[in-house]
Amino acid sequence: MTINMTASGLNETNGVKMSKPVFTATAASKEYAAALDTEDPLHKLRDLFIIPSKANLASKKLAKPGLSEDPCIYFCGNSLGIQPKAVGKYMEAQLDTWSSIGVCGHFTTLEDSPLQQWQLLSEQASASMCKVVGASAEEVAAMGTLTTNLHFLLASFYKPTEKRQKILMDWKAFPSDHYAIESHIAWHGLDSKENMVLIGPEEGQYEISTEKIFSYIDKHAEDAAVLLLPGIQYYTGQLFDIPRITAHAQSRGLIVGWDLAHAYGNVEIKLHEWNVDFAAWCTYKYGNAGPGAMGGLFVHERHGQVDYSAGEDAPKFRHRLTGWYGGDRSVRFQMDNKFKPIPGANGFVISNPSVIDLTTLCAALSVFDQTSMMDLRQKSVKLTAYLEYLLLKDTTEETRLFEIITPSDPNARGAQLSLLLKPGLLHKVAERLQDAGIICDKREPGVVRVAPVPLYNTFSEVYTFVETFKGALSS
Repeated sequence: MTINMTASGLNETNGVKMSKPVFTATAASKEYAAALDTEDPLHKLRDLFIIPSKANLASKKLAKPGLSEDPCIYFCGNSLGIQPKAVGKYMEAQLDTWSSIGVCGHFTTLEDSPLQQWQLLSEQASASMCKVVGASAEEVAAMGTLTTNLHFLLASFYKPTEKRQKILMDWKAFPSDHYAIESHIAWHGLDSKENMVLIGPEEGQYEISTEKIFSYIDKHAEDAAVLLLPGIQYYTGQLFDIPRITAHAQSRGLIVGWDLAHAYGNVEIKLHEWNVDFAAWCTYKYGNAGPGAMGGLFVHERHGQVDYSAGEDAPKFRHRLTGWYGGDRSVRFQMDNKFKPIPGANGFVISNPSVIDLTTLCAALSVFDQTSMMDLRQKSVKLTAYLEYLLLKDTTEETRLFEIITPSDPNARGAQLSLLLKPGLLHKVAERLQDAGIICDKREPGVVRVAPVPLYNTFSEVYTFVETFKGALSS
């Protein structure tokens, strides 16, 4: 069975043309969904993960994962990804290294270990993570967490002048982004109410058009310093046109940064090619590195250069908050307090990174090393298109008890569809889904965020979810 593809609605967003799958009238069946799973070239990736069982979800006792038990349907990777099986293997290797050779683990790479010596482990992570975000390894650093990394980056890139003081941001930014931007404006003695510019959609809409963003950029071309937007809006699931927006803002003299919390591991990104100034992301959502896992940041190579033309003792580099681990490893242990920054993003690293966190991150990245973001994206487009098709089938706008507020264009969304329910339905529907062993994320006052992840979710799970969801609405 092959999905028919159509060129209707074909757009070019983020540098890649994506066509929307079209399904026949016979597609709304278990058999059709199962056939799609059989055809799926990535179906074996699911075996690399531990899917929580329904029994464990219903229990309040700590339990070992039931690898062969009845698995739940986990559509919550946009909030927390599930555990890759490699995490146990990698953690065992790290704990064995620590217990067997102690401090020597910093400088000894052991045979048969999937991990480098601790001093090189962040570089091991960067070498894999850079492929997920479309950058060189030198432009990517594994460090900190999303919000701390945004703080470090804003400390370097937000340099308000007498004329340029404003930061342009998303109207419905995740609270941590809002707080970070607000605090940096205040740090410079400025009024956040005057210098935070919120870009929102037209009245009664949820999607923010690229043209609307352009209009805000043009309006504030003389008084804005930084544009900081989410790659994917967490509430609506809208994927912004990163390359076009970046180019337009930079042509007006703005520094451009992106929060890729919901884009990392979800959609194809080409940060270097798109000339993005800086970006930050977490790795615990679509990246599957574990709750509160170590984050990542990107600094374009032009901002990471170190100039020694004035002498070895007088390096010139972009100002940033500095720390010991941002210094060149070859002289780090001379302890002479002469900072010699590492060229690239690793020059922004502050402290000795947690090896435990790096271990789970490297384990999660080992899964991405077995595929490509292009292949994952192709499956993701099919999964979300099938989800949308089944949700809308046999319904009309007048009879439907929900609205899909995520753009229908596959070029303007990732793996998530946000379903806005009629008032009063959210808790009933969420409870029914939970009872059926279906894990989704709900956001007040009425949104269910559904995220079929191409690494481990199936078309059959999409079919079962829609049947359960519609049943909950009608009961």
